[in-house]
Amino acid sequence: MGALQSDLEARGFELIETHISWVFLGENEVFKVKRPVNLGFLDFTTIDKRRAACEAEVRLNARLAPEVYLGVVPVVRDSTGVHALDAEGEIVDWAVRMRRLSDEARADQRLSAGTLEGADIDRLAAHVAAFHANARCDAETSKHGSVEMIRGNVRENFEQTAEFIEEYLTATEALEVEAWQLAQLRDRARFAARMAAGRVRDGHGDLRLEHVYFGSHPSVAIIDCIEFNDRFRYADVCADVAFLSMDLAWHGRVDFAERLLAGYAKASDDYDLYSVVNFYESYRAFVRGKVASLLAHDPTVSSQTRERAGREARRYFLLSLAFERPPLVGPRVVAVGGMIASGKSTVAAISAELLAAPIIGSDRTRKRMLGRESHESMQSDAWSGAYSEDFSRSVYDEMLRRAGIVVDSGRPVVVDASFRTREMRRAIRELATKRDVPFSFIECKCPRHTCLERLARREAAEAHESDARSGLLEAFESRYEPVVELPSAEHERLDTTLPLARNTQRLRELLGPGG
Repeated sequence: MGALQSDLEARGFELIETHISWVFLGENEVFKVKRPVNLGFLDFTTIDKRRAACEAEVRLNARLAPEVYLGVVPVVRDSTGVHALDAEGEIVDWAVRMRRLSDEARADQRLSAGTLEGADIDRLAAHVAAFHANARCDAETSKHGSVEMIRGNVRENFEQTAEFIEEYLTATEALEVEAWQLAQLRDRARFAARMAAGRVRDGHGDLRLEHVYFGSHPSVAIIDCIEFNDRFRYADVCADVAFLSMDLAWHGRVDFAERLLAGYAKASDDYDLYSVVNFYESYRAFVRGKVASLLAHDPTVSSQTRERAGREARRYFLLSLAFERPPLVGPRVVAVGGMIASGKSTVAAISAELLAAPIIGSDRTRKRMLGRESHESMQSDAWSGAYSEDFSRSVYDEMLRRAGIVVDSGRPVVVDASFRTREMRRAIRELATKRDVPFSFIECKCPRHTCLERLARREAAEAHESDARSGLLEAFESRYEPVVELPSAEHERLDTTLPLARNTQRLRELLGPGG
């Protein structure tokens, strides 16, 4: 490979070494050559195996970066011993050819430069959710979500790092990580439920910031999925998302990590991911530590590469110890209620952003329970069809179930619904009381004519999550029970006709530390 390296470097290419590849970065192109290594979980020791891996890489990455992967080209050696790419001569290896993407568009670079924004996190979450929705899901992929398969992966991680783990963690810490991860797998029901819900799919497998590129809106390209071992790619979708959220936390942006999880949960209607996300974040951090430590102990790479990998390994291993990574704020329940068109969704969105918390809304929950899209109309007469009293009770039960899972993961949650009856409000308050976490009920208020104006604008729009219309306002008013049962410390009346900045500040005071 030295001869090829010299040729490419003479042409202006820069060599980047990873634990499994030599990556040559040019101005407009990238060539990736597999290293002839056998690491247990991959085997690139023959030219045929390396070619097959190159072809798989191009095929699989077409799912998330179709314009980046340009094909597989031969590495040849001519009669004088000179190595070249895609030329005449004896084929001695194979390389993946890629289009070079701008470093300034890469997520980790944007994060370091301070140009990565919350809106980028939102579209990344939606993009990954859409990818997962269309990813392969069958008996073969699903079995990789079983406790037995996951336990095998966990044990393999610790076996493959046993020789040098104590360079990064104490013996006690290493045993603590292993014991905690294995203990999580004793709750088979959680993982079985994920399999039954179709949440185990053919995903990416290595979804970290340095593989994400942001183009012009709404373009997102994600490169370098795992091609060498299907079982690392067949996994719970949460394992993919947790790789990204863990990486954001590793880079010091817990707010973005939580925003990503919340955005993905909303886009995919997968709030049950919070039942396993702490496990997968610890698991993914240990995997990254393992990969970095393997590179740190590889004598064939440069000393600078080994030193950098060693520093990264320690940080990732330490992060794997943060089993239940604390969010920006502790667990709490925030219920946002009020009359239809009183501004609930806007207030809920502001509250969720302040807390970096997921929103569980009655409109989306109702439609997803019926297999409908969030903006698909299900209008009906008051208290009938999808909005009958019986089905509405089922919707509230499901929202409470989802909210409980989020809070049990150690995170805050925002629940957006009318909460028009004392019974509905009692149930959401009881959820918080049983878990001994703070509870706030934010009641959105505005004059009746304002509600009617907002409803008229909604009716003029093409699509809206809410099916509430002006003809339903009177019926709703007749069944809205005044909020008199809650203590003042838990009940905030918010006038949504006030300037948005003023209400945002009030919510910040209410939901911030000591609020």
